[in-house]
Amino acid sequence: MLEQLSLLSFASGGWGQALLAGALVTISLALACLPIGLPLGLGVALAARSSKRFPRAAATVFSTVFRGLPELLTLLIIYYGCQIAAQKILLAMGYEGEVLINTFLAAMIAFSLVFAAFSSEIWLAAFKTVAKGQYEASAALGLSKATTFRKVVFPQLVRIALPGLSNNWLSLLKDTSLVSTISLVDLMRQTNLAVSVTKEPMFFYGVACLGYLLFSALSGRVFTFIERYFSRHLRGART
Repeated sequence: MLEQLSLLSFASGGWGQALLAGALVTISLALACLPIGLPLGLGVALAARSSKRFPRAAATVFSTVFRGLPELLTLLIIYYGCQIAAQKILLAMGYEGEVLINTFLAAMIAFSLVFAAFSSEIWLAAFKTVAKGQYEASAALGLSKATTFRKVVFPQLVRIALPGLSNNWLSLLKDTSLVSTISLVDLMRQTNLAVSVTKEPMFFYGVACLGYLLFSALSGRVFTFIERYFSRHLRGART
């Protein structure tokens, strides 16, 4: 057992530093998707509620496509598709060199689109819980639509959507393991390399399990704090 634990050392011959670097790539990739996926998902939900036909149709197509495709297929299409498209565009401009898309950027775009598609359904469900009377009361007070959304509606949406968004976040965190297929060196990629070198599959896959479970546990604590923050007015009303 001690010999196996020595494989996790940060000294020469140990895999501790490589696994830690892979874990940082995993969590960085997941976090990088949030600033894109969350606003985009909310935008898709708003488009789905539009009175105009084109935004509704576009939102439906977006949600259907990226919720229906497997995440791995989406990742591969974005990664190879962007390279092929960029190659053809540059070729038309006279550049004949090889074009390589950054793997981290491709993965971030792919998973952001998937996250946005799933989160849009959660935002839509949250919208349905906001009573129409609140919009009417805000209009009676002279609030603009933008102010009504920002000050009245959005805080309620966040509180209601948080449980569903937390599940989407955990799915996103697990989906990042797919990036090893495009040679991005994340936690799973480093784990596979360690297994191939040391021939200790159960040990290193067990370490990877603990890593993902740790990420999930920490995420749960963060979401619990956020839920308490957005529900603070309810606690004040009860007291």
